Amino acid sequence: MKTIARPAFAETEEKKSRFLAELVFYDDLAKRINELRALHPKANHHVNAYRYLNDEGQLIEHGKDDGEPSGTSGIPCLKVLQGRDLINVAVIVTRYFGGTKLGTGGLVRAYSGAANAACDVAEIIEYIPQGEAEIFAGFSDAGTLEQACAQDGITILDRQFDTTGTRIKIAGPRETLAELAGKFPLPPEE
Repeated sequence: MKTIARPAFAETEEKKSRFLAELVFYDDLAKRINELRALHPKANHHVNAYRYLNDEGQLIEHGKDDGEPSGTSGIPCLKVLQGRDLINVAVIVTRYFGGTKLGTGGLVRAYSGAANAACDVAEIIEYIPQGEAEIFAGFSDAGTLEQACAQDGITILDRQFDTTGTRIKIAGPRETLAELAGKFPLPPEE
């Protein structure tokens, strides 16, 4: 699976209708749609599609036509995300009607073309599942623990010291977190 490094934008045109496509992080979808509605009050539609993994690791995906004929816009955009194996992303396509009806096939081509154009300019990166963990080391191993937490991709969220050692809450790639939790397990509860 893949995701994006940062949001991307592309504009396409079909029979004088303008299609403004944005590829965004899924978590920013609702906020970005509201911003686009405010930025483009004369736009006819703000079609969107998304794919993300929920907390249980299940793939959730959906396409919304936003007033376009059923199945002509949201699903074609979703198929682009599926075809590129993108996860935790959404595409929003804002349409300005150009005066010429595109028909069902024309809409499908125009919306999937706009979504593809945004994907073409996006920086696509490997998707690495993220998580959080708590690890512990006695004072004699505190330096080794700090070094382990200094590696790329690991963020220290919290650090607590007590009479037995250091407890650190970290975030980062799940695979790395599992390794660190194995090396620096939490002490048994008293």
